[in-house]
Amino acid sequence: MNTTRKLRLGPLPKLESVKLTFACPASLKADLDRYAALHAQEHGEVVDAATLVPYMLEAFMAGDRGFKRGGHATPKPSTK
Repeated sequence: MNTTRKLRLGPLPKLESVKLTFACPASLKADLDRYAALHAQEHGEVVDAATLVPYMLEAFMAGDRGFKRGGHATPKPSTK
């Protein structure tokens, strides 16, 4: 395993959260657990896969050009 590679997900900020439950294939859960282990190794903070998922989804959505073009679910405040 090459541990010199940088993960896309950096250190986790402290944010207010809401609980969301979902089901996923066992293979995805195993990959998420493996990613969590690599993340802990790279950043020195142990977190489980469930803690990483919201940040991974946020990063995915931020990079989705179609979603960006479609606008945001909540309007941004006017700067006028």
